[in-house]
Formats: sequence, structure tokens, C-alpha cells
Amino acid sequence: MAGASHPPPRILLLAGEASGDLHGAHLAKALTGILPGVKLEGTGGAQMRAEGVELLAGLDDLAVMGFVEVLSRLPFFWKLERRVKARLRSGEVDLVIAIDYPGFNLRMVEAAHELGIPSIFYIAPQVWAWKRGRAARLAEACDRIAVILPFEEEIFRAEGGEAEYVGHPLLDRDEELPDRAHFCRAHGLDPDRPILALFPGSRSQEIRRHLDPFLETARRLARLRPELQVALAQAPEVTLPDGPEIHVPEGRVLLHHAHLALVKSGTTTLEAALEGVPFVVAYRTHPITWRIARRLVRVDHIALANLVAGRGVVPEFLQDEATPDQLVPALLSLHANGPERRQVMEGLAGVRERLGSPGAARRVARMAAEVLES
Repeated sequence: MAGASHPPPRILLLAGEASGDLHGAHLAKALTGILPGVKLEGTGGAQMRAEGVELLAGLDDLAVMGFVEVLSRLPFFWKLERRVKARLRSGEVDLVIAIDYPGFNLRMVEAAHELGIPSIFYIAPQVWAWKRGRAARLAEACDRIAVILPFEEEIFRAEGGEAEYVGHPLLDRDEELPDRAHFCRAHGLDPDRPILALFPGSRSQEIRRHLDPFLETARRLARLRPELQVALAQAPEVTLPDGPEIHVPEGRVLLHHAHLALVKSGTTTLEAALEGVPFVVAYRTHPITWRIARRLVRVDHIALANLVAGRGVVPEFLQDEATPDQLVPALLSLHANGPERRQVMEGLAGVRERLGSPGAARRVARMAAEVLES
């Protein structure tokens, strides 16, 4: 007599910002491919929804960071936490996969652990930078930890966690990019002029702090180098004010065709490294958040590209240093095809080499299948 068939598994995918939505969408697609009929629900954005994830909350509510900035959103997060925990207690969730977003997601995998629900943490907290105690908490709560930077595997294994380096999810992108002529024609850009790309951020609070200094930097550069044309990256679900700058929603394509970029710290620094465009990093946050972070952060660099390289491949300007007076000379030095630009491009090639091979989403999906089987 044949055994009873099991119902398709239900997996809770928890992402909380634009990059997590992208990686969650790739993972959702990979899970659907190897787990026929799988039911996916969770938190994220439009890209995860397009891959069949039923969303409990979207990025507009979730995308906030910083000690001070989170305070005003606490009632929302308390309500969402109660809602997710209720889903966990329903008995209908077979596996939790937390994607980055450590403050909220660490509490959710701990709640799952208390209920006996297995979990995977994909894109683990950056415990090498601060809050080292999270490594032990994660090792205890999660069945598997999928890390995306080569040096992270050893950190979590030292705490007893079952960690595996799966490669960086940015390498999973396989969409065909339009050629320069088509891209420029679509956005009103001149294909014969170099492009300065501005990436002020994917969260409303980042836009508020970065947009004005980024635009002023671009205007000064354009006066000094009239051949430059400015394109402003428009992150999904973020509204930018109208202006003379050209808005481009396709961030990766913009980086691919840019001659130079000014980017806020974060995943975009790795995206720029993968596309081989020289760039300068800037970041501002709330003054109180900045003072707290300076006491807690234990790394020499904040840009992921520099952290992967293990040295300062690209210049960083933080808080009060992130001004047009400082950003303009740094970008000018990378605009000319001289030794500074060549040195940065060689460093970015090293970053790309260290990130490994594509297939992160596929490896995590296989990991999920193994956890479900066990």
C-alpha cells in the first residue's frame, strides 16, 4: 500500500528592504523549481510578490534603519511581530527562511525555534562589524546559516552554528542588459557622453539625508566637466522629487553603462564593483545613531566592497565628511583615465573574484529541501 502523500510545504520568507526583496525573489523562484506546489508567504516587496510570495507587510513599512529612526516605527513592528508569531503558532508553517534584516528576523527565528519550527538564516547579520553576541544567538536558534561572504562561515561555526558559504546573491542575476545605445535612448541620455550615476539609497530616510548633497556634488562636477551627464537611480517603491536630473529605475543597467558613480554605503557598493564602475562611497545617518555606531562598530571600512577586498579600494566619506567639498575632488580623480582610476578598477576586479560563483539562491533552496526532509 502506497504511503500517504504529504501536502506541499509552507515556507515563511522574511525580508525587510529592497536588496532582501531582490534576493528573496530569486530564492522564491528557486524554491518553486525544486519544491513543487510549495506555498510561500512572508514580508518583502514587489519582486517577491511577483514570484508568488503572499505578503504580510511591504517595504514601505519595513525599510527603516538606525537606532533613532526605528523608534517612531516601534508600534508597527510590535504589531507585525505579533502577526508573524501568530502565523508560527498556527501550525501551518513548515520552515522559516529569514533574509538579512537582522533586528526583526533574529527575533522571529528565535520564536520559531521555541515552537520547534526549523529555520534558515540567509544573509547572516554582520556580526564581524558589531553585536558579536548575535553570532551565538543565531547559532543556537537556526538549523542552518547561509552566509554570503567567505570569511563569515568560520565566525558562525566557531559558535556552534551549521554555517555554509553559498556565494553572493548578486551573482545570481542573469537578466540580459540592454546595450548602451538602447539604454541611453530609452532614458534621454547621450550615448557619446560619460554618465555620472547617483545612488542616494533605497529607503526614504536615506533619500532625505543623501539626495541634496549628492545632487549638489553632481552639479558642481557638471560645471567642472561639462561632458558629464547626471543620472539618478530610482529605487523601487521610492518617490524622488522632480528635477533636471534624469531618473533611471534600472540600477544595475545604470551602473553597467556609467563612467563614474557616487553611492551610499550598502549592497550598491558590491553592485558597482561587479559592474566595474569606479565609485565613491558616502553615508549619513541621524547624529545620535552615528555617535552610538562609532562606539560599537569594529571594522575599518563600512563599504562592503572594501570589506570584501580587505582594504580601502574605494574612498569612503561618512557623516560630516560626506559633503560636496570633499566628494567633488574624490570623484574628479576617478573621472580622468589616470592612475587613480586604473588602481580602483584593479581593486574592483579583485572584489569580483573574491565573491565566488553564481548559484546562491539555488544552494539555499537545496538547503531548505534538506531541512524539510530531515
